[in-house]
Amino acid sequence: MEQGAGLTPGLIARVELLVGDADTAQALGSGDVPVLGTPRVLALAEAATVAATSSHLPAGFTSVGVHVQLDHRSPTPVGRLVVAEALLTRSDGRRLTFDVTVRDEDLVIADGQVERIVVDRHRFVEKATGGA
Repeated sequence: MEQGAGLTPGLIARVELLVGDADTAQALGSGDVPVLGTPRVLALAEAATVAATSSHLPAGFTSVGVHVQLDHRSPTPVGRLVVAEALLTRSDGRRLTFDVTVRDEDLVIADGQVERIVVDRHRFVEKATGGA
C-alpha cells in the first residue's frame, strides 16, 4: 500500500495557542524579549500539519518533519491568541508539502512551508532507538 495513500491536497487544519510566558523567546532561549518565540511559532505550525493529516493516515503510520521554511514577520505579546493553519498543497508518494500561516487576529505573523514524510511508526522508532 502506498504510505501516503488517501492524503490528497486540500486537507486543512487549524490549531490555536494563547501565548503565555513559557512561549516567549526569553523562556525558550531563542532571544531576550518577552514575545512569542520563533521556536514556538514553528511548533505551532507543525502541530497544524499533524492535525491536517493524522486521521487520514493508514494504521501504524505517522509523518515526521524533514524541511521547514518559515518567515516570522511580526512580534506577538503574551496574552494574545494566535492561530496556525496548515494546508496540504502536495502529496507525492510519502512526501507531503504544506503551506502554513500563523495569524494574530487578521495579522499574518508567520508563513512558509513544511515538508513531512510518511513513515511506519514502529520501524521509525526502532531505527531511532537502535532496535531497543
